[in-house]
Amino acid sequence: MTLKEYIKKYYDNSPVWFQDEVNKQWHVERVQNILDLKEYLSGKHAILYRPNEQYNGKPYKTRKIVLQLAKTLLNFETSFLLKNPVTLISEDKNTLEVFKEVYSKARYNSIDFKILDKMVKYGETYEYVYIDENNNITSRIIPAEDSYPVFDETGNMIAFIEFYIVDGISYYILYTENEVTQYTDDSGELHITGRYKNISGLPIQYKTINELDSCKGRSSLEDYISIIDSLEDLISKYHDGLYKYIAGIPVLKGTGLTTKDDRGRIDPNAVGYMLQIDDTADFNIVQNKMDSASFKALYEILMAQLLNISQTPAIAMNATEISNLSETSIRMMYSLASVKARLNEDALVDGFIQRWEKIRKLLSLKGINVTGSINCTFEYDIPLNAKETIENITTLKQNGLISLETALSRTPYIYDVATEMQKIKNDTMGSSVGNE
Repeated sequence: MTLKEYIKKYYDNSPVWFQDEVNKQWHVERVQNILDLKEYLSGKHAILYRPNEQYNGKPYKTRKIVLQLAKTLLNFETSFLLKNPVTLISEDKNTLEVFKEVYSKARYNSIDFKILDKMVKYGETYEYVYIDENNNITSRIIPAEDSYPVFDETGNMIAFIEFYIVDGISYYILYTENEVTQYTDDSGELHITGRYKNISGLPIQYKTINELDSCKGRSSLEDYISIIDSLEDLISKYHDGLYKYIAGIPVLKGTGLTTKDDRGRIDPNAVGYMLQIDDTADFNIVQNKMDSASFKALYEILMAQLLNISQTPAIAMNATEISNLSETSIRMMYSLASVKARLNEDALVDGFIQRWEKIRKLLSLKGINVTGSINCTFEYDIPLNAKETIENITTLKQNGLISLETALSRTPYIYDVATEMQKIKNDTMGSSVGNE
């Protein structure tokens, strides 16, 4: 289905069809979910709505302890995959050099990190590739809450709407394959404020896997909220229980010595007093017994499940102690994190492929033609025994079992193999000339 057919079928060829599109139930629910996730990350947790209580006849302000564990888990997920920059690879030297120059000028390593950060937090984000005022190819990240992709019946994006409100004024940016049009209602009526030729096509969608809807992503955060809420509830209530019952309740059995004016009555707040009672009486302080063992067991169970579901190694959250582990053992501890990183890697590469095609198209418009294929590699942030790794690589290279290029690609200190190969070649040539 083309965009023209879509507008005719659903909006009867209305020229302002995009106003109705952004109000579709699918978009409203998707954007509201993203806004809810943003509020949660900003610190608005369910525990904050816990009501206050009455204790000993007086208002008691209950504890509302917020644990920002979600941020730590999501930051680890992003950093684990992209702490080391993405390395571009290509068999064609000219293609590789051109793309590396584009990446360097646009600081695509930073853009990639921001894209993954938004993707794992909100399930999706969008990137628009364009040529800036300095004639350099770069990208702009479009916030997910301002993004309204338009899909046909097969799930292909046929248009894209960027919609946001500032000071009560609505702004629309409509992207089609060949044109970008800007609208606003700042004068009370919706009107066009700009129309430009779209030379790079529609924005790129980056999204995680969603089992229920392939047109949108699903945030990792949604799997953590209920467990973190339980942890916050457990700690807050235990904290209140400790302070409520630590003083204890004075209990007198038998006959107490009192006067007619009741001056001998026991003050329940008394501390350090001498109490005179009849020899047949008994007095003690009754305290509620706090079951710290049950609290600890429940807390540890919840934390363990949180780490399992988020596929975060316990060692990364200081939840376990280690000493003298081999590299193989460390890799096993990070195996679940590697599985999740692999899924995020696939989601990024799906978007990167579209980005590379758009960059290639924009390069051709600038008179720069590249014909080689382009790909990339990722280096996960797994702790390594660098000395052991290098010794193994050196042994293999000396025995002629691997090439220099493969040896460099496995070295923990080298991320750009092609550049390093060229430097080695230049150093070798320089040494040869110096010896002549």
